[in-house]
Amino acid sequence: MIMYNTCVLLARTTQTVPHISLSFFDMLLSIAFVIVAVFSISAQFSVNSTFKKYSGYVSRRGYTADEVARQLLINAGIYDVRVEPIRGNLTDHYDPGSKTLRLSQSVYGSRSIAAIGVAAHETGHAIQHNEGYSPLSLRNTIFPVVNIGSKLAMPLVFVGCLFYYFNFSLIVLEVAAMLFSFVVIFHLITLPVEFNASSRAIALLDRYSFLDGDELNGAKKVLKAAAMTYVAATASSIIQLLRIIVMIMGKSGRRRD
Repeated sequence: MIMYNTCVLLARTTQTVPHISLSFFDMLLSIAFVIVAVFSISAQFSVNSTFKKYSGYVSRRGYTADEVARQLLINAGIYDVRVEPIRGNLTDHYDPGSKTLRLSQSVYGSRSIAAIGVAAHETGHAIQHNEGYSPLSLRNTIFPVVNIGSKLAMPLVFVGCLFYYFNFSLIVLEVAAMLFSFVVIFHLITLPVEFNASSRAIALLDRYSFLDGDELNGAKKVLKAAAMTYVAATASSIIQLLRIIVMIMGKSGRRRD
């Protein structure tokens, strides 16, 4: 709601902002959007190439990724989380609802450094859930609203643009901004959740000697590359919200002309 109120406040005070300023700001956002898009593509390429590279290095200890995940869960005193395979590549995730840690085909059963790093990261999420890690709990709480907002916000923006010169379009855009603000909040909360899970993963792999030395460095690179995709997604969502705000400001300014 804080972001939504900010959107409305900005929209209501646009009588002091020249239209040329809004156009210039929109141009800057367009440039930023292109930069973030390039960064997003680069981040996705990096995570794929880094994972592929370290998938070629087998850990010296010889444990499989799923074995590491199960042992880390036991070491954390967690016995009610299942570890199971799931189809796809890099589709790994922890489901707090069913308490299931799902590892993709390229991770489950693999002895590679990359797979073990990913498995430990997802185990980190299970440990966060078990400990009641606040950012994760908050993210899980707002997820239903975010799910609705992510599906409705962009169609509403399209409607607002399609009927831009009609009075009701301002309300439509404001609703879109409110819904999409939850998406931005979700992404912002996700960052500490993901970085914390990666930190836990590396610390646990080191503590229990599943990986060592150069192997740990390889796992760090894989998880760092993955983290950059979340940074890119967050930046992209912020820019999209700002563009909606600019549309609201422009529409509000036109109504006063």
